Amino acid sequence: MDQNRKICVGMIMGAHGVRGLIRLRSFTEDPETIREFKALTDESGERSFAFRIKSTAKDFFIAEIDGLKNKEEADALGRTKLYVPRTALPKTKKTEYYEADLLGLKVQDGKGQSFGSVMGVHNYGGGPFLEIGNSKIDSFMLPFTNALVPEVDVKAGLVTIAPPEGWMKEEKPEESAEATEAGKKPKKAKA
Repeated sequence: MDQNRKICVGMIMGAHGVRGLIRLRSFTEDPETIREFKALTDESGERSFAFRIKSTAKDFFIAEIDGLKNKEEADALGRTKLYVPRTALPKTKKTEYYEADLLGLKVQDGKGQSFGSVMGVHNYGGGPFLEIGNSKIDSFMLPFTNALVPEVDVKAGLVTIAPPEGWMKEEKPEESAEATEAGKKPKKAKA
């Protein structure tokens, strides 16, 4: 695990008002955690942003960034992702992981069969899913639960999965009984 890499913890969504304030979205588990970071950088690390949160809105903060004086300057920063060094994040508990630490880990089952690597971590409201595979074409999603992902060893770079029987089975479209009886493949519908 590369401790020098940067982790995205938020994003400047755009201007708020005309005096250079910004809308700041936090990507941390507890959005308030973003207040603890003294300075955030852009992805390249070339620009640093010291900020003060002024208030809270619906699903973002209204913040002031040192040096921004007007709406145009704030708008110019819109969609800028904000990063901190991995070392700035608090240590995790034994069964907690930062999504960024899971990306790229090799994936295998208990028998040692390789399934590629963790390509993404997604959460659409029903809990986290790991996207696993060698490419987007062959990837699959697996719920990130203790039963289906019994072991994660970040230091060794390995995730062990236990997919349910049939989970990995590729389904093929069934042919109609008539076509099978006639020894023909079904016709495709024309658009």
